[in-house]
Amino acid sequence: MHNLTRSYYNLMDPFFDDFFEESNHHNLMKTDIIDAGDHYEMNIEMPDVKKSDIHLSLENGYLTIQAKFNRKEAIREKHKVIRQERFSGSYERSFNVGQNITESDIKARLEDGVLTLLINKNQPESNTKRYITID
Repeated sequence: MHNLTRSYYNLMDPFFDDFFEESNHHNLMKTDIIDAGDHYEMNIEMPDVKKSDIHLSLENGYLTIQAKFNRKEAIREKHKVIRQERFSGSYERSFNVGQNITESDIKARLEDGVLTLLINKNQPESNTKRYITID
């Protein structure tokens, strides 16, 4: 079913083709994408991630989201961990947003463990790597 859904969305709008295709990275940064008419809205789960540990870049039509997930090792020293499903490390995910998008077309905010990106549509072409500020 997943491949059918993926194929459907690729036919409808190749704007958000994932760079990593079918990888485990999807479980770490689960993303909802909404077409809101004049812009797209992306909501990316990032529990316990600080704004300073997220880096957004735009290059050659790809929006890349890099994040560090830090889990406190001190808890293990004082307490017995029964189950751990969230891991520490650095993760990256890229989306093809098209050559026409610039960093000024993207607004970003981090709130309640969700990174929200608002991406304007139909902008002039740009091929330079640029960075996006998170409010």
